[in-house]
Amino acid sequence: MTRAATGVDHIADGYLERSCALNPIEATHLGVTGHDHLLTDFSPAGEADRATARGDALAALAGEPAADDVDRVTVATMSDQLRRSLAIDDAGLRLGEVNVIESPLQSVRDVFDLMPTSTAAEQDIFLARLAQIPGSVDSIISGLRYRLESGPPLTSRQVGLVAEQADTATASIFSNASAIESTDQVDLLDDLRGRVGTAMTTLAAVLREEVLPRTTDVDAVGRDRYQLHSAEFVGTDIDVDDAYAWGLDLLESIVAEQEMLAEQIAPGEGIAGALAALNADPRYQMTDRNAFVAWMQDLSDRATAEVGAVHFDIPAELTALECRLAPSATGIIYYTMPSENLSRPGRMWWSVPQQQNVFHTWQETTTVFHEGVPGHHLQLGSAMVSPELNRWRKLASFTSGHGEGWALYAERLMGELGWLDDAGDRMGMLDSQRLRAARVVVDIGVHCGLQAPRSVGGGIWDAEKAWAFLAAAVAMDRTVLRFELNRYLGWPGQAPSYALGQRVWQQARTTYARTNPTHSLKDFHNKALALGGVSLDVLQAELG
Repeated sequence: MTRAATGVDHIADGYLERSCALNPIEATHLGVTGHDHLLTDFSPAGEADRATARGDALAALAGEPAADDVDRVTVATMSDQLRRSLAIDDAGLRLGEVNVIESPLQSVRDVFDLMPTSTAAEQDIFLARLAQIPGSVDSIISGLRYRLESGPPLTSRQVGLVAEQADTATASIFSNASAIESTDQVDLLDDLRGRVGTAMTTLAAVLREEVLPRTTDVDAVGRDRYQLHSAEFVGTDIDVDDAYAWGLDLLESIVAEQEMLAEQIAPGEGIAGALAALNADPRYQMTDRNAFVAWMQDLSDRATAEVGAVHFDIPAELTALECRLAPSATGIIYYTMPSENLSRPGRMWWSVPQQQNVFHTWQETTTVFHEGVPGHHLQLGSAMVSPELNRWRKLASFTSGHGEGWALYAERLMGELGWLDDAGDRMGMLDSQRLRAARVVVDIGVHCGLQAPRSVGGGIWDAEKAWAFLAAAVAMDRTVLRFELNRYLGWPGQAPSYALGQRVWQQARTTYARTNPTHSLKDFHNKALALGGVSLDVLQAELG
């Protein structure tokens, strides 16, 4: 039975609609229809409009009483997220942002991955959005020029790398247009390809000729700015010194687990020898990317069917999860949620680096669980089909600490449930967890200017020490790892939110078991997932 909408629900849903109108790219990612022919305005005026919408929603929530417990959670979570986002806006840290993974260029480029082109109507929408690219790129340039004058400065590393991404963005965007075959549309498509190519060439030139000479070579953002970024991503305030020390301790404990497992895989060879043995083992190797995606699909389907039958109540609407190749070549694997009407299923995307031609299943088994079931697909999808939550709670209530923390918790959980009993697959999970612990150390260490460990020469953390630390810590393909480091350097506070969020999830489970001794693990999961996306402070309060 669907819960009757309250005043709080109307405020939340009104804010969702306003946000989607002001950010059509976000609307497509959220699966909200009606905006797919448009692109986002990244100019100072566009960012100001979005900040105003946040402030108006926060003020409205403050004046509306909660009608029930669902409202109470909505107000607490939404107010928390809005306040943290407004702090970023007020500090001038959103406008003109440039980084290798989550800034305006990637937003424009990657949204076309989500757009179907199988019908004439879908092709018309695709073409209409393509026609918006030159104007959206102009707004990006406007934001960049404002940032140059107002600060804080952008970093040379990120600007140079994003300029390279602009060089290849047109090819990536148009790789999704192969289904557009009618003569009239092909002529229009060719015209748009030229216009988009010109826009991207202009953006690359602005980045190199106007922005790059006025950047800083310092990757670190400093402790004060870091606290703002971290609070928005984690969903709670952290003590950076405590988190840094905890990350070092966590890393040490994971290494100890790996050392014990390495003795089973390659006795006497240590962790490095065990990883080399796994990489050389033909049981874990594939050389065809399409076959690798098919392997991911099969594993995801089995996990959904078997884990869902015992340990979760998986809604029937979530049994479909598609695994796909992404046109970009960054090396990341990521999840996109279903559309609101479920016509677009949840998808796991794999962005294969051009240089990579060997794929190791032992490394990615845990990734399938992270992105699929019981990870992001189950968590985000469960909220989407809930009859109690308003549209904002279903679609847009996400913080990295909560969402990515759950996905890391899901990796460990699958080990508990027997899905990682294979020594190689378990080593892959530990390698994944080790990366997440290592980047707590690297991200906080570099951006807050902390003392680096003696293993990388001591002194103050910098990019070179971070690379040495990561290269020694994880078995990830070095091309992908280099992208990972560049991501951390340009997106402060985001990467540690995974492990810090997982820490809170594990604490919440322990507290729930202590205060509800007759409840099962499935009861805990059902209650936790029923909340949808909440701040970590709200999560602990509700599950305690």
